[in-house]
Amino acid sequence: MPQKLYKILIILGIVIILLAVPAFWLSYPKLEGFWNETKAAGELEVDFFDIGQGDSILIKTPMGQNVLIDGGPDNTVIERLSEVLPWWDRTIDLMILTHPHDDHVFGLIDVIKRYNVKKIIYTGVVHSAPAYIAWLELIRDNQIPLVIIDRPQIIELGDSCKLDIMYPLESLLGKETANLNNSSLVMKLIFKDTSFLLTGDAEMEVENLLAETLDSACLRADVLKVGHHGSDTSSSEEFLQAIKPEVAVIQVGKENSFGHPSRRVIKRLERIGAKIYRNDLDGTVKIISDGEEIEVLK
Repeated sequence: MPQKLYKILIILGIVIILLAVPAFWLSYPKLEGFWNETKAAGELEVDFFDIGQGDSILIKTPMGQNVLIDGGPDNTVIERLSEVLPWWDRTIDLMILTHPHDDHVFGLIDVIKRYNVKKIIYTGVVHSAPAYIAWLELIRDNQIPLVIIDRPQIIELGDSCKLDIMYPLESLLGKETANLNNSSLVMKLIFKDTSFLLTGDAEMEVENLLAETLDSACLRADVLKVGHHGSDTSSSEEFLQAIKPEVAVIQVGKENSFGHPSRRVIKRLERIGAKIYRNDLDGTVKIISDGEEIEVLK
């Protein structure tokens, strides 16, 4: 090939690349929309992240929304998000803090710094821990819409998917509580005929209150996020019998100093026939629902 022609081809190649890059970025919103439309016809995905001794759950709805519940005790959640979200998806449509203990709130600080968080919900309960205050300051500085949950309510996620917030039963805004675990948001994720009961760190006092105020059909769920990392302060025999989960997920860190999960809780779950998954043994637990059946992937 003559040297002159070779140079011309190289120049043409460079020009094509330079033109292609802006064309890609101009088409990016369409690509993102295409991904969301594809998800809209698809399934519900719930990832119970392996983030050590703490809670963090990502819900990917059939409509393509990303809902993040809690962020764990450090910034490991950033790595976990990168494992399940495509590189171009930097949006958290809804962030939920169940309660402000460090093992739930700390990782959310980095999420706000690195992702476009569109809306946040929490209870507004008073707590003076530095991580909680830093999180609230970031929300203020970034002017993220903040919604206080002060009563049971439904959050529609579209396409037969919704979050049924069951607790708290009254406003906790500006209130101090002796046991922050019992300020936890308790919610049920429902997609058509399948459901996930997510209990934060709520203890037996809250479990008993829910069992008294709700009928068994409201509590029943295919998947249970076991309360308080499998501590024996939660998951009473009666509460588990009301839920009758097919699958129980325990968010717990390896060799944690609390002795979680409790052998008593494990035995209770075994007695009701639940298949138990644990982050310390199984890593991140991914559960897919098509609206009729659930499938656990590890």
